[in-house]
Amino acid sequence: MTKDEIILANKEFLFPSVFHYFQEPLVVARAKNQYVWDADGNQYLDFFGGIVTVSVGHCNDEVNAKVHRQLDTLQHVSTLFANEPQAALAKKIAGITPGGQLTKSFFTNSGTEANETAILAARCYTGNTEIVALRHSYHGRSAMAMTLTGQGTWRLGPSQAGIVHAHNAYCYRCPFGLTYPSCEVKCAEDMEELIRSATGGRVAGFIGEPIQGVGGFITPPKEYFQIVERIIRNHGGVFISDEVQTGWGRTGGKWFGIEQYGVVPDIMTSAKGLANGSPIGLTVAKPQVANALTGLTISTFGGNPVTATAAKAVIDFIEEHNLRANCTDTGAYLRGRLEELKGKHEIIGDVRGMGLLQAIELVQDRKTKTPATAETALALEAARENRLLIGKGGMYGNVLRISPPMNVGRADVDQFVELLDHSLAACGAVASGRAK
Repeated sequence: MTKDEIILANKEFLFPSVFHYFQEPLVVARAKNQYVWDADGNQYLDFFGGIVTVSVGHCNDEVNAKVHRQLDTLQHVSTLFANEPQAALAKKIAGITPGGQLTKSFFTNSGTEANETAILAARCYTGNTEIVALRHSYHGRSAMAMTLTGQGTWRLGPSQAGIVHAHNAYCYRCPFGLTYPSCEVKCAEDMEELIRSATGGRVAGFIGEPIQGVGGFITPPKEYFQIVERIIRNHGGVFISDEVQTGWGRTGGKWFGIEQYGVVPDIMTSAKGLANGSPIGLTVAKPQVANALTGLTISTFGGNPVTATAAKAVIDFIEEHNLRANCTDTGAYLRGRLEELKGKHEIIGDVRGMGLLQAIELVQDRKTKTPATAETALALEAARENRLLIGKGGMYGNVLRISPPMNVGRADVDQFVELLDHSLAACGAVASGRAK
């Protein structure tokens, strides 16, 4: 198919709700390592990684070699039968979870399914039904997951009962108008009032992203989740960490984002970067929580031998190439370069994130913090013209999300910063001209 035929087929045969960043969809033809090429042969530096999914580079040779061997050996048997790749993956994951305490896994096809499984497990284990989620969060696209999600943009259809939303730790736009640390983390302490006023007082659990992905890489202060954990446990609930975007070393040093906050969750979910682009979902829990699911269940494609092989190959690659340390070191270098851009471009109001999960929030004025929503869309288009791929997020659509493969180096960061610098300059020039 030609590029035009592909675009036309997308319009005619896909649901219109399928989301694209650009006015004209970008047709990607192939990819390798940190680069992708469009249907016209243009090369782009990919610093978004398929929405934080390409964790070890596009078409990674070591991962794909293992996948190819497995594809020719055993492709599918379903969870009705045991298979070595699934067992090996589950054993590997049990050895790297926080404190080694989460040792039982259930595999599905996506983060949405993983979160559904986590909520079910929490309710079965506690005997309670109500769930606390966070404002500005994103947890998937099923009816349950969209109800958990704390952004109206991503919620379609009717909401489900039994879910309430607490304040998130959005320090740049504190909902209480306070400043950290003198605020004493009031956003976390307010969860006590929320549970007492908006639930029956006993909850099944809390679900939160250590760093909110679609929310714009909102990064809580170090005390936030420790306070939340205490409150949730006092009200009978379990702690669920949604690691769909923060897992597998991306935040630097640790395997999982929640470890940066010194909390051991009862359940973790993941997907995306775990298999470097192969569809996978993971719910891993403490044994007593997993064992509460006493009924029969199945996931037709969960634990698929090929996908399980890809996932274990990714974990092994991260381990063997010390990518957790690279996320710390190269992530710190990236953060420094982004702070330099903030000093140069007035449109950057905030820089935040951890490791190789960084974001810049664009504002029309740093004092008023008015979201630069239209300008952010212009920045994305300008980045495309400069052959750079980045993401967008935030409640107001004014955050640029940066999540390259975890094996990029400083030279890649320098190339990225140069392209982003040009893109922000072009965006600012267009925005200024439009204002006049």
